Amino acid sequence: MMGHNPKVAIVHDYLNQYGGAERVLELLHQIYPGAPVYTIVHDPAKVPAAYRGWEIRSSFINRLPGSRDHYEKYFFLYPRAVESFDLSRFDLVISSSSAWAKGAVTSKDAFHVCYLYSAMRFVWDWKENVLREHGPLIRPVLSRFLDAVKKWDIRTARNPDLIIVDSQEVQGRVKRYYGRETLVLNPAVDTEYFRPGGKGPGDYYLVVARLKPYKRVDVAVEAFNKTGRQLIIAGDGPEYKALQKAANDNITFAGKVSDSQLLELYQNCRALVFTPLEDFGIVPLEAQACGRPVIAFGKGGALETVIDRRTGLFFHRQDPESLLEAVEEFEGSEFSSAVIREHAVRFDKKIFIDKFRAIVEQGYQKHRGGQQ
Repeated sequence: MMGHNPKVAIVHDYLNQYGGAERVLELLHQIYPGAPVYTIVHDPAKVPAAYRGWEIRSSFINRLPGSRDHYEKYFFLYPRAVESFDLSRFDLVISSSSAWAKGAVTSKDAFHVCYLYSAMRFVWDWKENVLREHGPLIRPVLSRFLDAVKKWDIRTARNPDLIIVDSQEVQGRVKRYYGRETLVLNPAVDTEYFRPGGKGPGDYYLVVARLKPYKRVDVAVEAFNKTGRQLIIAGDGPEYKALQKAANDNITFAGKVSDSQLLELYQNCRALVFTPLEDFGIVPLEAQACGRPVIAFGKGGALETVIDRRTGLFFHRQDPESLLEAVEEFEGSEFSSAVIREHAVRFDKKIFIDKFRAIVEQGYQKHRGGQQ
């Protein structure tokens, strides 16, 4: 236990969507339930109702016109927004960051721990893709701005006293881009909620994803258009209509589903199909906690969550043909639900909570000792 009761604050990029980062945030808030949560943009309608009991403090961007539905247009203000939070009275600041929260400014005596989901991919790896999405008049200005954001990213990567990353994939990237050493602590899955059950394997494959370009759900749609096997896609996003238009009748779009619907989909699928290159990715672990195998693109975080030919299969090119080969191999393979479940339990949320708390307490005590 910490030698005294520090004043704790949590900083999170945005609370206007619900995904893996928000599930980690819930665990951080469980560890520090009295901590206020600072965030750039907050839309209560887009996060779980349980968050209404939290003390959430949003930035000035939240008060600007259209910021809830079109927050991306205020992108150029994000650095200023996260630096505007007054954290001067807090002894311990936990930033939950995929891009911005690590830039929070703390008092000189505070201990700042960052749980980092990724380096800022859109300035390091995806800049050209971002520029292609805009017209020729905007590109030069946007390019200069992204270069400025990259400098801000490098500078603010020095802000945290300790960085914890979610995967070995991110650890390597942080070392290359920022020159910083980090600790790896994989995100957790709720193995009490996500559990085997239902009727057992059904006749459908399952995709669970936000329908955004980098998720590469188009690969699954093209592959299953060719095979004719049943595919259910759970999730919503800007690519929903385009993907739906491209899909044949054997592909069903479930849209945004409730937790109970998601559990049932996991429990009764033949296998989860996981197409993106993710830094980690919690979805494969949720499926495996339900005892279901995963057919995953064999790069990035999937290498840390799926055991090839034991809890699932990898396909090695991010294209329909490679995925189809893996599906056909899967059809001739056997997997043990018990073995798959046993693997997922290694990522249980209690293990995450205990490890995170221990890392932070040890770091905090060392930090305090260095000040005395």
